[in-house]
Amino acid sequence: MKFANPAPLGLYGFATTTWLLSMLNAGWFPIVKDLPLMMATAFAFGGVAQFVAGLLEYPRGNTFGFVAFTSYGSFWFAFALYIEALPRGELAFQGAFLIVWGVLTALLFIATLKLNRVLQGVFATLTVAFIVLGLSHLLPEPTGGMLHTLGGYIGMVTALLAAYQATAEVVNEVHGKTVMPI
Repeated sequence: MKFANPAPLGLYGFATTTWLLSMLNAGWFPIVKDLPLMMATAFAFGGVAQFVAGLLEYPRGNTFGFVAFTSYGSFWFAFALYIEALPRGELAFQGAFLIVWGVLTALLFIATLKLNRVLQGVFATLTVAFIVLGLSHLLPEPTGGMLHTLGGYIGMVTALLAAYQATAEVVNEVHGKTVMPI
């Protein structure tokens, strides 16, 4: 019996949610109006899809996939819950939260050095996006606002790389050969 590869599901969940939030961070859409739909996506696709993909990586023996997908799925659960259901705290602590995730992402980046260039790009740009967005909450205006916008654009690059990785894994498997290099 052959099991399906859960990574594309997790990558698409990550890419879609990251792309949507990054468009808000970059200022393309009004956060106040569009945040509820963003948080619903964060919970349902970013959280659930990634967490399930991570759990499905476990029996395949993929420690990296298990840790990465369940971690980022949990991130989206926590983020959506915080934004939509819990009282909001200080921006400085939100900044610290994002920087901690940047450090975790940098540590996971080390594992990608044995994987492929696209995943290296995903984790490298995600590390930078987390750090830049974290700093945007810690630094005063106008620097904080400029960093927030920059973080949004970096996040969109991250999302596009993740979407490419997911698509390549599906297309290459369907064709039984490398059609989209990673």
